[in-house]
Amino acid sequence: MTAAFLWLACLLLSFTLQAQNNIDGLRIWPSPANTRLVFDLSDSPEFSYFTLSNPERLVIDIANTSNKFNFSGVDNQSDLVKKLRYSTPKDKNAIRVVIELSKKLETTVFSLPPTAPYNDRLVVDISDDKQAPAIVLDAKTASSDRDIIVVIDAGHGGEDPGSIGSAGSYEKDVTLSISKYLENMINSEPGMKAIMTRTGDYYISPNKRPEIARKHKADLLVSIHADAFVTPQPSGASVWVLSMSRANTELGRWMENTEKHSELLGGAAEIIQDTASERYLTQALLDMSMDHSLTTSYDLSRDVISQLKSITKMHKKVPQAASLAVLTSPDIASILVETGFISNPGEEKNLNNARHRQNIARSIFDGVKKHFKRIPPDGSLWAQLKKDHRTHQVRSGESLSLLAQRYNVDVDRLKKANNLRTDVVRIGQILTIPQT
Repeated sequence: MTAAFLWLACLLLSFTLQAQNNIDGLRIWPSPANTRLVFDLSDSPEFSYFTLSNPERLVIDIANTSNKFNFSGVDNQSDLVKKLRYSTPKDKNAIRVVIELSKKLETTVFSLPPTAPYNDRLVVDISDDKQAPAIVLDAKTASSDRDIIVVIDAGHGGEDPGSIGSAGSYEKDVTLSISKYLENMINSEPGMKAIMTRTGDYYISPNKRPEIARKHKADLLVSIHADAFVTPQPSGASVWVLSMSRANTELGRWMENTEKHSELLGGAAEIIQDTASERYLTQALLDMSMDHSLTTSYDLSRDVISQLKSITKMHKKVPQAASLAVLTSPDIASILVETGFISNPGEEKNLNNARHRQNIARSIFDGVKKHFKRIPPDGSLWAQLKKDHRTHQVRSGESLSLLAQRYNVDVDRLKKANNLRTDVVRIGQILTIPQT
């Protein structure tokens, strides 16, 4: 009996000494200046790491883990990561992962707890500050005929899929598609320029997105999302602005919680490291310029709603407010457009339709254009044109040729100034009259 007990104890001890964790998968998310590697694990990792030079390497030791996962089958399109391989571990129950880097780079390693749809993860962030996009420091003051700068923020991305529809659609894919349509429309409009916060499938922290807009001296930040709720019934689009306090609606509170969930999925390290972020945002929100940006955001959101309601159902017919990090730039008008409920099967189908996505983008563009035509930013080409031009409200019996004759301008110039494709005008229409 004693011998059997000792044998069983030894057997149990041998099991506990064996590797208790496994790498179940690896995803590599490259972006223009960063790369994120995400190791999917079966359990919470115990790890340490260090760097080596000549050549540049990041070495990660993970305790109680096996090396059965094959790195060679993982798609790697990063310019920063040359290769992943195993090396001799510290002990027989650990593994040592070596990430060969293309040059000396900034690295951060952290773990994330299970958050649906993922289990435990070990995340490696690699950044190349020298490859960061060029920053336009004086875009608003360079000249008196500058472009109106609109930063388009495709929600979620990379490790953070956003909401997932019943048919398996990812919010991050819907938002990027609509954002690219909107980008093309804005860049095709003389006097306007679009800048994307992300151009591919990679993660950017909600706190970093308004920073991108601020660095480019943007006149507007438009964040594109697809809504979701705990039940499939809610439907329709909505437009959101920043609330100075917590949201006062159930959907607003849901959105605030969803943003926190996205941070757990994709950016916990940035939250942990940036201990000054709350103090900075608190000071920024107290800035007097916030009053102007909030007012502009609200007015602009109404213009976007007026266009959206012509092509899709509206969940809310007036602007909504919530405390969302992506909207907190103190000196830039910022709106968040929920393009529909991906949690609603019917709307999920619509959001997967290319024509519907284009129509959504066109409605957002028309709303933004309508606002800036009425109130162009100081120093912009549109502000200069408005200063130099007169306006005329079309009355009964008036035609384009008659007005051209009355104001002594060419018909073609009159059409160009008003983006008209035909000679037809309607009663009540406001026309811009160019100077002769």
